[in-house]
Amino acid sequence: MRFSDLIPGFVIRTAPRLVTSKEMLEFATRYDPQWFHVDPARSRDGRWKGLIASGWLTCAIAMELMAENVLKGSEAFGSSGSDAIKWLHPVRPDDTLALRFEVLRSSKSPSGRTGILLSKSELWNQTDKLVFTMQGTTMFDISK
Repeated sequence: MRFSDLIPGFVIRTAPRLVTSKEMLEFATRYDPQWFHVDPARSRDGRWKGLIASGWLTCAIAMELMAENVLKGSEAFGSSGSDAIKWLHPVRPDDTLALRFEVLRSSKSPSGRTGILLSKSELWNQTDKLVFTMQGTTMFDISK
């Protein structure tokens, strides 16, 4: 999508994406090796009654879906940051997550060369439970 397509109120919903236990374990083993992410036996007796995905994997999945369904082919060149990241419900093996992406604000820099997009990303699971939210700013090169 192009920056000019991303006007306030624009919403896109993606197809669901499966989260496997293998993916959860590989990610957590490398980046977030807390027992409730990497130890199936111990996690069964824990607060969550089973393995849950690292919140950072959940964040990465949101980014993957955003990159594939919103930013691909755009003039995007980076982000100045994300705010209000919330993990509302645990993600479990074999959950399917779909992205809901909404444009909150769209503006141009004073020079007119950079587009600035404020968006809200949400991940919803297969039972229509909101599991993740984040607001982010994306920058676009609109000088051409």
